Amino acid sequence: MRLSITQSTKYWLSEHPSIVNFRWSPTESWGSTWSFLFSAIAIYIIAAAILHLMVSLTLRTNRRVPLGPIPAIHSLAMAMASVLIFVGILLSTAAEIRDTRWFWRRTKTTTAFQWLLCFPLGTRPSGRVFFWSYIFYLSRFLNLLRTFFTVLKHRKLTFFTLFNQSILLFMSFLWLEFSQSFQILAILSTTLLSSVVYGYRFWTAIGLPSACFPFVVSCQVVLLGCNLVCHFGVLSLHLLKGGGCNGIGAWGLNSMLNAVILLLFLKFYLKMYLSKRKGDSSSEFKGSSRYLPSGLEKQDSKAS
Repeated sequence: MRLSITQSTKYWLSEHPSIVNFRWSPTESWGSTWSFLFSAIAIYIIAAAILHLMVSLTLRTNRRVPLGPIPAIHSLAMAMASVLIFVGILLSTAAEIRDTRWFWRRTKTTTAFQWLLCFPLGTRPSGRVFFWSYIFYLSRFLNLLRTFFTVLKHRKLTFFTLFNQSILLFMSFLWLEFSQSFQILAILSTTLLSSVVYGYRFWTAIGLPSACFPFVVSCQVVLLGCNLVCHFGVLSLHLLKGGGCNGIGAWGLNSMLNAVILLLFLKFYLKMYLSKRKGDSSSEFKGSSRYLPSGLEKQDSKAS
């Protein structure tokens, strides 16, 4: 019985024809054009700004829009989607390593870890791994909804929120468009911690007790450390490996954007730390949804 369930899971998540034969192209994949990407980002920013303006003008300062179970349902949906993507890309990665290991000799790739960090030149966005990268890209649109929940519930909208969410969507598009190296490890780490964080958000949203330490921030620090180490690994392989890594230009832009978001995160984290030392409650920090390069949201140990 267990063997049957395992085989069925592997088939539906890594061996189904729709997954194996996936191809990222403007004619076959929804949302795969540059015009769509920039239009979606523009609509998101404008809609969030208009909503914030309407809430500020129509509601009193101490009033909030009741959202009921919607944030909890959103957190549960994000947690389940993250688990699905994590398991799917994990199984698909194992299948791709099994099927393409013979080809690595021509590309001077000697280990599976090297392949995870550095795709060989000429890698095209097709097959199992890129199918789940595409699903991850689509999940970024679902993640945008939390910005609107924050505006309605906390009446807060920051430049950092809009900038970071837009960049996250942009970077996940780059992964597919340029078959960027390192994306497998990035998706695995992001979805693993996202499933934990959004599961925790759902836990607290339904009234269960929260952690006695900044749980979400701790998860984000772990993810930052993993990403930093992996970025150095990609750069090292690109410089030392003959031929370099595929999509290194997009990776460079990705790294620069990650660095900007990291600096903004550290700025807010320092502000929170100083506020706690002064004994002040940082309403701006608690009220606004802030995100790391991974896509996890930043919040205090108490769930909003």
